[in-house]
Amino acid sequence: MSRTEQPCNYTYAEATWSQGLADWIGAHVRLFRFLGRVPRLLVPDNLKSGVHRPSFYDPEANPTYGRMAAHYGIGILPARPYKPRDKAKVEAGVRLAQAYILGRLRNVTFFSLAECNQAIAEAVDAINGRIMRRLGVSRRDLFRQIEAPAMRPPPDRPYEFAEWKRARVSRDYHVELLGFYYSVPHPLIGQEVEARITANTVEVFLRGERVAVHVRRHGGARHATQDDHMPSSHRFYAGWSEARFRRDAAAIGPNTEALIIAVIARRRHPEQGFRSCLGILKRLRGVEPDRAEAACARALQIGALSAKSLGSILDNNLDRKPPRRTDPELPLLHPNIRGRGYFH
Repeated sequence: MSRTEQPCNYTYAEATWSQGLADWIGAHVRLFRFLGRVPRLLVPDNLKSGVHRPSFYDPEANPTYGRMAAHYGIGILPARPYKPRDKAKVEAGVRLAQAYILGRLRNVTFFSLAECNQAIAEAVDAINGRIMRRLGVSRRDLFRQIEAPAMRPPPDRPYEFAEWKRARVSRDYHVELLGFYYSVPHPLIGQEVEARITANTVEVFLRGERVAVHVRRHGGARHATQDDHMPSSHRFYAGWSEARFRRDAAAIGPNTEALIIAVIARRRHPEQGFRSCLGILKRLRGVEPDRAEAACARALQIGALSAKSLGSILDNNLDRKPPRRTDPELPLLHPNIRGRGYFH
């Protein structure tokens, strides 16, 4: 549970799946939206998602946490290690959340995180709206009267969490990021680049300059290729070509060449199949030509057009089993099959 309080004890709480960086940053973004204002300073505890290197004199904030704070124009002042007094105010909020929220919801079963947070939001609203006997005002009123005027309005756009990863441009001018392949201009083959990955976009940078942007893929085709990133010839570059893979496959046998042709033909751009072709030929190294040909024939028969599938055929000796019969002239007879006469 992520919790933050203002000095007037105005409380915000939510449940998250973890204390990982994405949940930690997201909780801050939702907090600022809840407040409608932005504070001047943040005083986080020294968890790894917030503070990269705790120190009494020179604490170092997590880079992503620092980018989020810079987006909102906020300073980060981590609590000093082993100084409980730095966290006295927030610890009071923790006790309040445990007593008022966790205590009331401890026997309730939730079936989604959203459902849980809806219940927490209702409890938080009750906490902030309750009149404090000592002061005669609610936490919400106190926040609006004292704290909100001293804070700044948030920027027009909320901070969007992003992961940063380094990658090297492969010879097919794609970079691999989180299991998918994104194209960059082909002259960058062999270069090391940085990628900024958000929930919806992938941006690729070379020495701080953006060289490519893609819609992020979460499923479907593994390649995202832009036509203007391709070499003008679309055929030969960096030693890889369709002709080369076909030639190397033909040296093993016609079935192997046919498998390579099928792999390339199923892709929108031939270059997108080069990794699979390379994997197939690598998997067949050291395999006797007759067995390689039998395995490729079976792969073609069942539509297994990948190095992983071909490896499974070899590992399970499926190439040594007789092929399945697929004679279209033989009718399939069964009492549950009605036949075309049923419909006339």
